[in-house]
Amino acid sequence: MSFYSHFLKKMSFLRELGKTGVKIPAIGLGCMGMSEFYGSADEEENIKVLNRSIDMGCTFWDTADVYGSGANEILLSKVLKERRNEVFLCTKFAFSRGPNGEFNVSGKPEYVRQACENSLKRLGVDYIDLYYQHRVDPNTPIEDTVSALAELVKEGKIKYIGLSECSAETLRRAYKVHPIAAVQMEYSPWTLDIEKSGMLEACRELGVTIVAYSPLGRGFLTGKFKSIDDFEPNDYRRTVPRFQGENFNKNLELVS
Repeated sequence: MSFYSHFLKKMSFLRELGKTGVKIPAIGLGCMGMSEFYGSADEEENIKVLNRSIDMGCTFWDTADVYGSGANEILLSKVLKERRNEVFLCTKFAFSRGPNGEFNVSGKPEYVRQACENSLKRLGVDYIDLYYQHRVDPNTPIEDTVSALAELVKEGKIKYIGLSECSAETLRRAYKVHPIAAVQMEYSPWTLDIEKSGMLEACRELGVTIVAYSPLGRGFLTGKFKSIDDFEPNDYRRTVPRFQGENFNKNLELVS
């Protein structure tokens, strides 16, 4: 079986999202690199990729308001305007950029609502299927943030609530306020933290889906990258330890 045939077969596999009863593809499309962090992007080509992903059954899309400072959500809107009903749409809130490019995090109730309204407008949709808190705000109780998200569920602006890169304890606290459908965590041979943090156990106990991001090791497992020079100067991965110096060569040996 060719890789392409194997990939198409995987697209037909569905997983239940938490305890929602909703089935989603086992493989999703992370859209971050279409706007930022992974070098230059071609909008026309990305729109083709988005349409092709739907055609192949890869309809579980992930974006965030911080990707390209909203540009990623706007990119997706150009396909969603014709194919909204074919996509299970996930986006995230919490990050904002300061005047010098620094990242700030907020989970304040008023911020949650405004961020959601802004994402709905950029995406050109009436509702978001799965709305994640991108990172937990250490200065706002998770109970307050989730209560604000629960109000958005009641209003029909979002269907399900998710968290990203939280602790097992935070997940348990959040779940007491409102069911959490999914937790997004980085998970690959290079990032195995969730196996030791108690997160797997908490998710099994509560019936929360784990959505793994960067499962290909930020591109390492694709076999495409053989040298740090394969990355463009503005590619974020140039700063990631696994791609630097002798680490790169040793990791290439492991991949091969």
